Amino acid sequence: MNASLQIGFAIGSVAVLLGLMALIRHGASTYGLSAEVQRKLIHIATGLYALSWPWLFPDRWPAYMLVGITLIVLIVLRVSRIAKAGVGATLHSVDRRSYGDILLAVAVGLCLFLARDDLIFYVLPIAVLTLSDAAAALVGGAYGKRVFHVEDGVKSVEGCVTFFVVTLVIALICLLMMSTLPATRIITIALIVAGFGALVEAASWRGFDNLFLPIGILIVLADTMHSDLLRLFGLIVIFGLTLLAFRVLFARLGVGLHVSRVNVTMIFLLLAATSYQHAVTPILALAIHIWSRQTNPSEDRFPDLDMVAGLTLASIGWLVIGEAVGWNAILFYGMTSMAFAAGLASLALATAPVATRVAGLAVTVFALLAIRLWTVAISTDTSGWAGPMWGATVATLLLAILPTSLWPGAFRKDRILKLTFLSLLLPFVSYVYATELFGLLA
Repeated sequence: MNASLQIGFAIGSVAVLLGLMALIRHGASTYGLSAEVQRKLIHIATGLYALSWPWLFPDRWPAYMLVGITLIVLIVLRVSRIAKAGVGATLHSVDRRSYGDILLAVAVGLCLFLARDDLIFYVLPIAVLTLSDAAAALVGGAYGKRVFHVEDGVKSVEGCVTFFVVTLVIALICLLMMSTLPATRIITIALIVAGFGALVEAASWRGFDNLFLPIGILIVLADTMHSDLLRLFGLIVIFGLTLLAFRVLFARLGVGLHVSRVNVTMIFLLLAATSYQHAVTPILALAIHIWSRQTNPSEDRFPDLDMVAGLTLASIGWLVIGEAVGWNAILFYGMTSMAFAAGLASLALATAPVATRVAGLAVTVFALLAIRLWTVAISTDTSGWAGPMWGATVATLLLAILPTSLWPGAFRKDRILKLTFLSLLLPFVSYVYATELFGLLA
């Protein structure tokens, strides 16, 4: 297929999407379709179409162009007048805040990029996102009786069970058709994928599952596809024990079950995506956040969920950057998580006496640098990285500590958003400098 035809498919796809939205909007007024049904019809249609992309676009760049155009269209559809009265109403008539439409497009593009030529890493996550998510929402909405709270909404046990069953079937089919693994490993991996996916679905909020679910499944697949049965069973045991431990611990700290599930999901992904030593500082940042929210709470409505969302998005961002550039980004990700931890520790100490604050921050910085030294020392795969970069590391910690120490009041609102910016700024600049220095972006 030549380039012109692929571009034509990409542009035509957006036109078809708008036409489909208009058709569903018309059908909604004719047959009385609920806002949730309208959203899920669009979700299913776009997801099924996205499954054809690896074959429809032999060259990947037209697919990425399609994702970019779609994102622009979706942002335009969020304009108030269009979102409530035009075709955008098919996506934005539900009575809750959600970024699911935008995150769905981002997830498709990222999965296509990260999967490369290994199609199971694209097909399985997008199939689960398309079918399991829609089935859970529709079954839960129609038959859900046993409900639990998520952020300011509710989910149902019936919906989660539906998600698990549908995901299990999808995973079994994909693994049987697209891998050469033995049956026992296929069944075990399918159970892990279904269990992890159901937890993400149960813990999702504001449509973040449209991003976290497929990327998370891709990461879990990449971690388990080449593991033996003993390690797979070990992962299941560790996952279950961690979920139980966090439920008990967070209950004692006055943190809800939803936040407990979200944190377990985050930690499981960290351990699946990277070596354990590189997961220490982000896990430490999550722990320090619990401390800071008690000694110096923010005015944000859902600070715990914001923390997980900020750290997860930063993690995914560094994963994608590292894959795109081909230059190891793990130590720059470590800088980011160290800055999160330092900034949160600074805010946690903001109400303490000056001497206590100085001593506490000194201990925090020393501990973070010691963890950094240990991480660098035991890391065996040092190909494609620029070394520990102590100057940039110390500067990143100072950038996180100084504003939060001098102006803690400025972090009462949008705390995690501001910390995310501070934590990413110097690591990103350092990464660009390092890659240019070694000629990788030339």
